[in-house]
Amino acid sequence: MNVQNPAGFGAYSTSQPTITPGYMSGFKNSFETEALPGALPVGRNSPQKINYGLYAEQLSGSPFTAPQATNERSWLYRIRPTVKHSGRYRRIDKGLIRTAPAARDESDRPIGQLRWDPLPLEAGEATTFVSGLRTYTTCGDADTQAGMAAHVAIVTRSMVDEYVFNADGELLVVAQEGRLRFATEFGRIEIEPGEICVIQRGIIFRVELVDEAPARAYVCENYGGTFTLPDRGPIGANCLANPRDFLTPVAACEDREVPSRLIVKWGGELFATDIEASPLDVVGWHGNYAPYKYDLRRFSPVGAILFDHPDPSIFTVLTAPSETPGTANVDFVIFPERWGVAENTFRPPWYHRNIMSEFMGLVYGVYDAKPEGFVPGGVSLHNCMLPHGPDEQAFEHASNVDLKPVKLTGTLAFMFETRFPQRVTRFAAESPTLQDSYIGCWSGLRRHFDPTRRDPV
Repeated sequence: MNVQNPAGFGAYSTSQPTITPGYMSGFKNSFETEALPGALPVGRNSPQKINYGLYAEQLSGSPFTAPQATNERSWLYRIRPTVKHSGRYRRIDKGLIRTAPAARDESDRPIGQLRWDPLPLEAGEATTFVSGLRTYTTCGDADTQAGMAAHVAIVTRSMVDEYVFNADGELLVVAQEGRLRFATEFGRIEIEPGEICVIQRGIIFRVELVDEAPARAYVCENYGGTFTLPDRGPIGANCLANPRDFLTPVAACEDREVPSRLIVKWGGELFATDIEASPLDVVGWHGNYAPYKYDLRRFSPVGAILFDHPDPSIFTVLTAPSETPGTANVDFVIFPERWGVAENTFRPPWYHRNIMSEFMGLVYGVYDAKPEGFVPGGVSLHNCMLPHGPDEQAFEHASNVDLKPVKLTGTLAFMFETRFPQRVTRFAAESPTLQDSYIGCWSGLRRHFDPTRRDPV
């Protein structure tokens, strides 16, 4: 079903326009949409001749022989095939972008629990989504399609006649401040704080500022299989992230003959080629391999309604599975607004050590386990098997507060969680935003042990 465009028609333009995006509802459905009536062939994918003199081209996100449940591909009907949007490539400066396993030898900083203040939006030179990417951690190996990288993007100017695609992995973008528009081969997506978008491997796009105000976003680069919805198990058919709330754009073709530049991230390096026209020239498309957005405020959390704190896995929005069942290459987990009602229970996340490594960010509000020092736009890293949990202030409050039902409001935190140890880049290790005092947040935890005291259960 098409949400804003019931007939399934998108937009055709001969300029670089600002068009209100239209969307189709559903998670990885088999969609079809066209910017001009009749652009899609009927009953076949590649006829001898296509209306409007278009070229047929398939974009495959999985091997041809992948099982039906995981087979991802789309057919695009475009003004030029993408071989015409590609010339001789030249390597360009990758700036502060790093790709696993490169970060392994970048920093000799000892292991430890780490936290960073937000990167400033005002200082420094103007940056696009590409030049403004700063990599904090990498893990795994992009060449083997395992692991991930965690970045923060500082965007202070729109990309103009410049485009990019990533051959190393798919991008999950979490808007934190400001609004961003992603003009893609498949159509246009806009996100604001509280929303995410996912752009799969190989899809060409351009990023623009919606309000011309600087923007900041967290970015997970998933080297593994594409994100999917987690199995709900005993939860059943409803709650968490519901498929109908995911939105995929309708076709929005640009027919623009203007000198442009295409940037490609491939093998951890950036390459550029000069092209003669906009590569976003898709007049119609159909398939299930396409970018999408999701409003995290529509996530329906579940939790304990009597006692104890459930595992944080119940807050998983998307997961990129690995070859080991139940062990994710990447989980995207959020901590949104919710009620705390558990009786005789320490309600914040408990102290724990975990085989998974947790890269955490705060979109807005206050995170209940770290009320001081962890601010919107900031980052924390708790790596494999390193202990972490509430700071001293949170522990004392949660241990002594009157346990009435309490609603956590105006808050949204998240984790990029992976089975791999996350290696810190030189940029992150040497950043002036690194909080050297973070480890001290647990220094005030006191000994309460008394062998003569027994608390009632």
